[in-house]
Amino acid sequence: MADKGSSAKNSKPQEGLTREENKEVKERRRLRAAVVYEIIRLEGEAELARKFNALWWSALAAGLSIGFSVLSQALLEAHLHSFPSAAIIADFGYCVGFLIVILARQQLFTENTLTAVLPVMVRKDWSGIWDVLRLWGIVLAGNLVGCIVFAAFLAYSGAFAEPTQTAITEIGRHLMANSPTEMFTKGIVSGWLIAALVWMLPSSEGTEIFIITLITYIIALGDFTHIIAGSVEAIYMVLIGEVGVGQAFGGFFIPTLLGNVAGGTVLFALISYAQVREELEG
Repeated sequence: MADKGSSAKNSKPQEGLTREENKEVKERRRLRAAVVYEIIRLEGEAELARKFNALWWSALAAGLSIGFSVLSQALLEAHLHSFPSAAIIADFGYCVGFLIVILARQQLFTENTLTAVLPVMVRKDWSGIWDVLRLWGIVLAGNLVGCIVFAAFLAYSGAFAEPTQTAITEIGRHLMANSPTEMFTKGIVSGWLIAALVWMLPSSEGTEIFIITLITYIIALGDFTHIIAGSVEAIYMVLIGEVGVGQAFGGFFIPTLLGNVAGGTVLFALISYAQVREELEG
């Protein structure tokens, strides 16, 4: 077995390269998992330390912005309904809200199922759980208020032509056709994918738009349930009278929330920590 000195030596660029070429080799090396973990952990520490007002307004903005995923998808469906495979193309509209939220650095609950949890895993301090629950509570509440405002705009503003309004309603019906069990299991996949997106961003300099679009398009294409984007749809269905509050809460909100947390925190965050624990503690 090679010793650490030999491993370190072999990890250096080979001799015979120019200084500029050696620099290019170092810059193009992928970040180690432990480095990615530490980048996200530090971001999480900063988020956990933020004041209520900063978290609240950022979360409210995210709730409003994510509504553009529903609206963009509906607009594309309304304009492409006569084309073959229109729904597959319209699913790209789902990416719009996530692009706005992530690139504008707004607070989205599902991102924090990973980001806010990693610092607590490193601290191994039970008091940190309160900090996570505080962050989750503020961000989730702010997101939902933004969703309510956007859903009310979709339902009552009269700003959209009949085909668009019909498309919004059909998107909501499609979501609410899932059983609670389906909401939960699809939510696990969605939670995992959003956590994977957060994990990939530190290594995706210059390709962030592509990565965000790819992952969120998969969520739309697979009909995986997302607690915030889906809340715009569910609340809209309540406002137009097609779904009762109890059905939206028990049939969508609770199972999807649990599924997203299970996928993002229980699965992705724990596995991510397990793969770097020895490096962090060594």
